[in-house]
Amino acid sequence: MRTRGKILLAVAATLAAAGLVVPATQPAYAASLTEVTSFGDNPGRMRMHVYVPDNRPARPATVVAMHGCGGSGPGFYSGSEFASLADRYGYIVIYPSATQQAGFGNCFDTWSDAAKRRGGGSDPVSIVSMVRYVQQQYGADPDRVYATGSSSGGMMTNHMLALYPDVFKAGAAFMGVPYNCFANAADYPPGSSQCTGGSMNRTPQQWGDAVRQAYPGYTGPRPRVQLWHGTADNLVPYSLLQEEIEQWTNVFGLSQTPTSTDTPQAGWNRRRWADGAGTVQVEAYSIQGAGHSLPSAGMAAVAIAFFGLTGTPSPTTSPTPTTSPSPTPTPTTSPTPGPTTPPPGGGACRVSVEVNAWNSGLTENITITNTGSSAVNGWSLAFTLPGGQSITSGWNASYSPASGQVTARNVAYNGTIGPNGSTTIGFQATHTGNTARPTSFTLNGAACALA
Repeated sequence: MRTRGKILLAVAATLAAAGLVVPATQPAYAASLTEVTSFGDNPGRMRMHVYVPDNRPARPATVVAMHGCGGSGPGFYSGSEFASLADRYGYIVIYPSATQQAGFGNCFDTWSDAAKRRGGGSDPVSIVSMVRYVQQQYGADPDRVYATGSSSGGMMTNHMLALYPDVFKAGAAFMGVPYNCFANAADYPPGSSQCTGGSMNRTPQQWGDAVRQAYPGYTGPRPRVQLWHGTADNLVPYSLLQEEIEQWTNVFGLSQTPTSTDTPQAGWNRRRWADGAGTVQVEAYSIQGAGHSLPSAGMAAVAIAFFGLTGTPSPTTSPTPTTSPSPTPTPTTSPTPGPTTPPPGGGACRVSVEVNAWNSGLTENITITNTGSSAVNGWSLAFTLPGGQSITSGWNASYSPASGQVTARNVAYNGTIGPNGSTTIGFQATHTGNTARPTSFTLNGAACALA
């Protein structure tokens, strides 16, 4: 609990640097991640996990936080800061797990005809079912629902804002693409896609029309949009940030010229588009030198502030859900973030690896599981990349060097792996034909079993 408090203090410093106010109260931390096995209509065959903080108002907000391809809801829970911020600000977090394959594995469906039609089926309908479940079970506020996600989850964030503007109040898309960028399933894998091939260029009117056609006849308010992209992203090109901007500014009827630009912290270039009343409807962050590795430390806090959720929640006396015909969720506990300084030695561990390759590139997702009886506090994972492979960007860990014998070290928010807990990291790399995975791994010097 002391460690999570330190992380929140670091987040507070980041918010202060961005000119955002952080309340000084310290919440209690006793909640855990819970899987819901029956949440309603689920045409996408998705899994649902939910994080409900003990300290929350009577009608809490809901944040849907979505992972990238190859990831999972529990992985995004342990690899991002949205849950620790929920402890402070009292909102509920839904972590969907995608099961669609589409070349990379476990990607959110933003390409099928069903997924592009409101109420048509697939993942979007499943996600709305999750939102309705939380509103029914926990009394969540239907007027304060927000979407966010990374990579495939960022793509689905834009997708949900387009299809369900009456459900979502705002969204923050990390490394996403505009709504309706992918023509079909054959176009989806980013390594060989027309959408992410680096030459996608439509007019603002065309992008805006795509959103308007997603819910024909809708005249209500549109969700505010925050967009994030690294300038060195080689998997989902940085140029697509401009296409996203064009789409949403057109939807809001705004000029392509931002109403303000600034640098809230080093390397973060921010552009804002406000309406005639001064409300920022679209906000875009260009992260200088960043690859396909967002969100990194502090960015989740800025997204939560953009949603307007940084007020202090009024405590409730009981976190028990309201009576519902749906079955009561069975809790599963994921590790709490901890220190980042590795101690000597290590513990029993297991590593599973998923490689998705194309042409001269690949992505690799690595899940580290602590099979020992005590927590690993601070970790480094060592492995040797096959010849010809070189890391260009990574997520949820720092990597050094880029090739040969590589060491991945934890970042601030995933430094502890509890007993039977796991964390997922990953990287993008180039290759010269050899797309094999590493043959062995050591965690803090101890050899890990390969799943």
